[in-house]
Amino acid sequence: MLDINVIRQFPEEIIAMLHKRQLSAEEPKLLELLELDKKRKGLVQRSDDQKALRNKVSKEIAEIKKSGQGSGDELILEMKMVSEDISTMDSMLGGLEVEMENILLGLPNKLHPSVPVGRNAEDNQVFKEKVSFEHDLNFTVKNHLDLGRSLGILDFERGAKVCGAGFPVYIGKGARLERALINFMLDFHAEQNGYTEVFPPFMVNQESLRGTGQWPKFADQVYHINEDDLYAIPTAEVPVTNLHRGEMLDNKALPISYAAYSACFRREAGSYGKDTRGFLRVHQFNKVEMVKFTRPEESYDALEQIREHAESILVALKIPYRVLLLCSGDISANAAKCYDIEVWSPAEEKYLEASSCSNFEDYQARRANIRFKPDSKSKPEFVHTLNGSGLATSRLMVSLLEHYQTPEGNIMVPEVLRHYTRFDEITQAAG
Repeated sequence: MLDINVIRQFPEEIIAMLHKRQLSAEEPKLLELLELDKKRKGLVQRSDDQKALRNKVSKEIAEIKKSGQGSGDELILEMKMVSEDISTMDSMLGGLEVEMENILLGLPNKLHPSVPVGRNAEDNQVFKEKVSFEHDLNFTVKNHLDLGRSLGILDFERGAKVCGAGFPVYIGKGARLERALINFMLDFHAEQNGYTEVFPPFMVNQESLRGTGQWPKFADQVYHINEDDLYAIPTAEVPVTNLHRGEMLDNKALPISYAAYSACFRREAGSYGKDTRGFLRVHQFNKVEMVKFTRPEESYDALEQIREHAESILVALKIPYRVLLLCSGDISANAAKCYDIEVWSPAEEKYLEASSCSNFEDYQARRANIRFKPDSKSKPEFVHTLNGSGLATSRLMVSLLEHYQTPEGNIMVPEVLRHYTRFDEITQAAG
């Protein structure tokens, strides 16, 4: 959530940011917010004046009664009317503040100056060109769907029978490969990159979604359980960030770095008509998430660190990838700056997003009220929060299966995963 003080002081900059994000239609809401803020300021002043008057006259009434020079009934009646006026104004203030908060919750984050200006994904900049690894694919490669079916390790059809399209089922060595991938990434981030592992709940309340920015703007993307008023998490970012909601963090403990596995659930509303084959677009997938809480002056160094940590997984797996710097028209509403890491699919002949690494600055911390004190004499400040997929397994699995296939249609297991799988190859006899 943006700081209302910043909006008051620099409205032109916020309007310019909306235009860079291709959200010029949001400008009237910002102007409405500023008008509401003026009304609020006027009401606060009137209410304060009336309260000061009431306090002053109340003392006069007490003096009159004490001196025995009268009852002060006229003044008491007058103050009764003043109190009613104050009550009315306080009620109006409450309504104005709700309106203002609703607008603030819908406004996107400010952009870092290094974010390139662009209209859509076509304007994203290549931050790092394709990082290649040698894979002998001098034959007609199969896509991940054909490989999964022929080896009996993936079953999208039975997943659809159980709960609908977009819910994959891993079978036999496919399930073990997926589990190995998750365990490898968790261990790598904990042992090599210094993260503390967290195993979070897969359900959260609305306040948690609000804290990380998924509510109310992206309410149509989450699965809701009406009876318990709980939501299936779209990413581990939500429960992990909210671990410290409403807390004052110890400055000496910063930065705090967490790595968490979770299943992720997304309705993907509005995605109809896009490529939905296999893992390319699913409603449930697995992901290891990296989350950091930092001092403001350290957050952009932390963003580069998270990006490098995500890349280190692909380097270890020897999966070809590239890194994009997202432009103003494609970056998420919550992020101030974001990198996407894309893996190469030789069968699809295109890049597939496997990770997003974002700095939210104080946007989430302000919503979730996560603060720290630089020292004992300083006022509390909001921390900066960051996250990065480290990584999402679905599209990573596409690239892994396709790059590690053999001419016979088998799958060689990446060397770093063999400690976890306890097998080197998936063949037609998999089970």
